[in-house]
Amino acid sequence: MKNILVTGGAGFIGSHLVDQLLSERAWRVTVVDDFNDFYEPERKRANIAAHVADAAYKLIEADIRDRAALDEIFAATKFEVIVHLAARAGVRPSLSEPELYAETNINGTLNLLELAREHEVKQFVFGSSSSVYGINAKVPFSEEDMIRQPISPYAATKAAGELLCHTYTHLYGIRCVCLRFFTVYGARQRPDLAIHKFARLIDAGQAIPVFGDGTTRRDYTFIEDIIQGVRAAIDYDGSEYEVFNLGESRTVELRELIELLEKELDQKAVIERQPMQPGDVPQTFADISKARRLLGYDPHTQIEDGIRRFVEWFRNERS
Repeated sequence: MKNILVTGGAGFIGSHLVDQLLSERAWRVTVVDDFNDFYEPERKRANIAAHVADAAYKLIEADIRDRAALDEIFAATKFEVIVHLAARAGVRPSLSEPELYAETNINGTLNLLELAREHEVKQFVFGSSSSVYGINAKVPFSEEDMIRQPISPYAATKAAGELLCHTYTHLYGIRCVCLRFFTVYGARQRPDLAIHKFARLIDAGQAIPVFGDGTTRRDYTFIEDIIQGVRAAIDYDGSEYEVFNLGESRTVELRELIELLEKELDQKAVIERQPMQPGDVPQTFADISKARRLLGYDPHTQIEDGIRRFVEWFRNERS
């Protein structure tokens, strides 16, 4: 069995990836997560409830900023692959805590790349974000587009992480695969994200905050499709440094998203109009032709089906 380290492995995307890896019975999975208070740690505990009894699973509660703690982890296990998903997430919170975002997302990533170098880990998969495209006017967004227009500290830290990966590939031959996730949703989605937040408020008969006129557009990507792409990146053996978009390659207006939630919840939303927020981009739209060609990435969950499946999970969790 091969050893893989998944940082942020108790979170939304990370716990789904661990589900997949453990099901294959070919991996010993070490998860590093700090269970911080960005949202209720109990949600993360629930995410991994099915993992902790598996003999192939090891959980270490540690902060990726803590180099000494990471040193101990790498001294104990020889990893073939690192999947680095741990991060301070979210555009709007990064405006109020930019130093925390820089310390975690940049310095934490640097710690892991340094340890990959020291311990000769040859495959490093980095969870980046569509936010790196910023106010890019060209759509759909291509990996060849310049990423010089981030408009939030979060976006800037993710772009910095990609640059660090490129540097370590160039200097030390670590294969780094950077994955730009486009608005991921599905079971276990973070409670602060729009789909989960809106569902909770609509279900409770409370007003949902809508920033702007509802015409902002997002490329919503179902969690199973994202995991397919991450899993392919773990096995990728092409160029030493690659960047891939992982999206559905379809944009959905915010007001259409709300209508889909209303339909599945069988309840009308109460809209509370608010001004556009600093850091929010007007649209995201992934060109996924490169991921299709080189990773075999093949997303298939349309937003209508994905929202239906999310609401099924939401209702089961609530009951």
